[in-house]
Amino acid sequence: MPVAASAIYFLNLRGDVLINRLYRDDVGGNMVDAFRTHIMQTKELGTCPVRQIGGCSFFYMRISNVYIVIVVSSNANVACAFKFVVEAVALFKSYFGGAFDEDAIRNNFVLIYELLDEIMDFGYPQNLSPEILKLYITQEGVRSPFSSKPADKPVPNATLQVTGAVGWRREGLVYKKNEVFLDIVESVNLLMSSKGSVLRCDVTGKILMKCFLSGMPDLKLGLNDKIGLEKESQLKARPTKSGKTIELDDVTFHQCVNLTRFNSEKTVSFVPPDGEFELMKYRITEGVNLPFRVLPTIKELGRTRMEVNVKVKSVFGAKMFALGVVIKVPVPKQTAKTNFQVTSGRAKYNASIDCIVWKIRKFPGQTEPTMSAEIELISTVTERKPWTRPPIQMEFQVPMFTASGLRVRFLKVWEKSGYNTVEWVRYITKAGSYEIRC
Repeated sequence: MPVAASAIYFLNLRGDVLINRLYRDDVGGNMVDAFRTHIMQTKELGTCPVRQIGGCSFFYMRISNVYIVIVVSSNANVACAFKFVVEAVALFKSYFGGAFDEDAIRNNFVLIYELLDEIMDFGYPQNLSPEILKLYITQEGVRSPFSSKPADKPVPNATLQVTGAVGWRREGLVYKKNEVFLDIVESVNLLMSSKGSVLRCDVTGKILMKCFLSGMPDLKLGLNDKIGLEKESQLKARPTKSGKTIELDDVTFHQCVNLTRFNSEKTVSFVPPDGEFELMKYRITEGVNLPFRVLPTIKELGRTRMEVNVKVKSVFGAKMFALGVVIKVPVPKQTAKTNFQVTSGRAKYNASIDCIVWKIRKFPGQTEPTMSAEIELISTVTERKPWTRPPIQMEFQVPMFTASGLRVRFLKVWEKSGYNTVEWVRYITKAGSYEIRC
């Protein structure tokens, strides 16, 4: 949570405190009395799981016959708080044999206090993985006689899991063919004027991976980001090769990424989960390479006629192409008839959305297809309101192209057995909110 939790309480349905833990001294010990008086006794427990009382926020959730209440003194991430509660309950169940209720809490006071000290430090959530915590909190909980869940098997190679913190990957994985698939998927958000000037533009991207690797591999990913290249040149005491560099903003990583190494070396090092996962997300606001430029011309000829000309230019390389291109050109609601010509693809008037929908299945790079349309409007006796001209909208997907210019410089896989791997890298750019004013 961006703002730390001050306290956590476990209450029964009568409001009695079963167990509690104060993490910070910015709230009083009687905060639970405010929860009973203002929430439990007023029968408002089912209305909203977040309440503010006396300058403090209460996040609460009912699990079986127990209420778990988190108290914070400032604005906090509510979703993160509830995610912490859900994962904490899953952790307790793994120790208690699958049961979490008032009896399980009363039978395991010492163990719960020890776990609460491990999973939250000064109000900030820590590691909640049962596989990792059971390696150094070996005390077994008192299991409910009604629990039929068998005891968890001990995790092998405890030293590797504790020091490597690989609770997201199990040991003993074996594949006949070791492969890594990496996709850089970007969405372009654009607002462009009718004359072609960019009013607003940014790119949101994510790196998706699918790993089928044996053992416990260590991967290292190098990108052409500016900070990473500068750090590499400092470590090697020589300048890096010339080429385009980009600045990544708002970067977030999967928990498998070694943040200590990233902060010191600016390289993305990680032990990957098995299968598919999202390695990182980022945003870029400068130096965006737009895949398309749209130049519309609209002429209103009197009260009942209109001419629309739209030119779409693909800016990416001639050897590349876009797929599933859709251009939605708005027309007035009073449209009675449309006649249009296109140099590529097909166009159709869609009265339900008041648009001419122009579709191009395969759009080559460095081309400029055009659409010309004559529109007849319904004549009215009364004065018609002026047309507001909604923006033209585009949908597309461009393989092997990134609007940000992000590129993978290297993807290294190291495993102690020294097997060979096959790495696949793919780039895809899609339209987010891609709009051009008429």
